[in-house]
Amino acid sequence: MSSWVLFAIIFFSPFIQEDGAVIFAATASLAGVAPTAMIIAVILAGLVGSDAWKYWMGRLARRYDWAHRFAEKPGVSIAGDLIRKEFYQTMLTARFVPGTRIPTYIAAGFFKAYYPKYILTLTFTAAVYVAILFGLFHSVGMIAGEKAKIWLPIIAVVVLALYILVRWLNHVNKHQGPMTPMTDEFDHPMPGMPGFEGTPLVERSSKKEEE
Repeated sequence: MSSWVLFAIIFFSPFIQEDGAVIFAATASLAGVAPTAMIIAVILAGLVGSDAWKYWMGRLARRYDWAHRFAEKPGVSIAGDLIRKEFYQTMLTARFVPGTRIPTYIAAGFFKAYYPKYILTLTFTAAVYVAILFGLFHSVGMIAGEKAKIWLPIIAVVVLALYILVRWLNHVNKHQGPMTPMTDEFDHPMPGMPGFEGTPLVERSSKKEEE
């Protein structure tokens, strides 16, 4: 395989599956099939490129009625609070918690996060993820050889599961921050959402204010 073909595969693979793409890139780096610096640069470009456009899916959704109906679902306003008030923590959490990236990136657009900040944060979280995985492969992989490609992902899953458990237990008690339980108690009207003035969530809030 030529270097250009390898780089093309590394760049486009995050558009299909990000975690597998990073593991493949780290494995290629460990095998020495191309300069590690180039592989890191290409995988970072692929990660950012595969996620940069998801923001605009959220911005585009604001124009449609179904998005207004979606905004009435439990927990959506809480997700908006996380994007507005704890943007960096939420983006970093999404990078390491499987299944949360796409919803978080779309929510960033839906709740109109500042796009340059979104791209910079996206790049930073991707760089942290790549640095950790490449560091593990190169430090431990040199000792364990090919076996590292088998048990490193297992260790990563175990560590991730413990991390999720700790954050969940912490925020179940405090009711704040990323991974807050999505309950009606914390739902509220969302400012700056055109056409939302007549939704049940807003009406319920208005009644409480009158009382």
